[in-house]
Amino acid sequence: MEVKDKVVIVTGASMGIGEAVAHVFAEAGAKLVLAARSADKLDAVARSLPSQAEALTVPTDMTDQAQVKDLVVKAYARFGRVDILINNAGQAVVGPIATVSPELYRQIIELNLFGPLHAMQAVIPVMKEQGGGLIINVSSNVSKMAIPGIGTYASTKYALNGLSLTARNELAVENIRVVLFLPGQTATSFGKNALVEESMQGWRPSGGGAAPAPDSAEDVARSLLEAAITEPVEMGMPVRG
Repeated sequence: MEVKDKVVIVTGASMGIGEAVAHVFAEAGAKLVLAARSADKLDAVARSLPSQAEALTVPTDMTDQAQVKDLVVKAYARFGRVDILINNAGQAVVGPIATVSPELYRQIIELNLFGPLHAMQAVIPVMKEQGGGLIINVSSNVSKMAIPGIGTYASTKYALNGLSLTARNELAVENIRVVLFLPGQTATSFGKNALVEESMQGWRPSGGGAAPAPDSAEDVARSLLEAAITEPVEMGMPVRG
């Protein structure tokens, strides 16, 4: 989909990948609806966009279905349509399966899985009415791995993968396309904001050899823009050599 003049909802837009996506899509001419819990941070992102950018900020807790519905209502009231939904909000838990807190696990399930589900269910009727649209669900490449210490986080992304691929098949008849985007390690504060079990303080993933340098949030955002334009079934970050 050509994104110029398209209305794009970006969740988790107050920092990291979401903030970079706001800038990259604004530069491409999109009209933005930025969602995250912090009103102050959202407003700061909106002020930092190019002067010609049209942006609506809507403070939203993605775990609250009523707030997510209100996000879509406000986006539609402002712009009259929603062309692209980017489900980017998420959080990690670090802890072994044997001892990880079920409460922390439930917390990230609510955000990483139910958040995208709430947003999809809120936006699908709008997209049906207007004749189609695009949904991009941001998963993670760890959903294709089995890395000790982050199994709970990875499992929420495994679930999001299945939800996304099935929704793609179900919604094709409505001309609603669903893309699964799988970034790798990214240079943001995502890791610092993870919920970490006490026994895992200072934890780093194990494995042979040095880990590759993380991608920048801007590189990930540019790949997300490419995914919006080309609409693949799945897309990850290119391997750098």
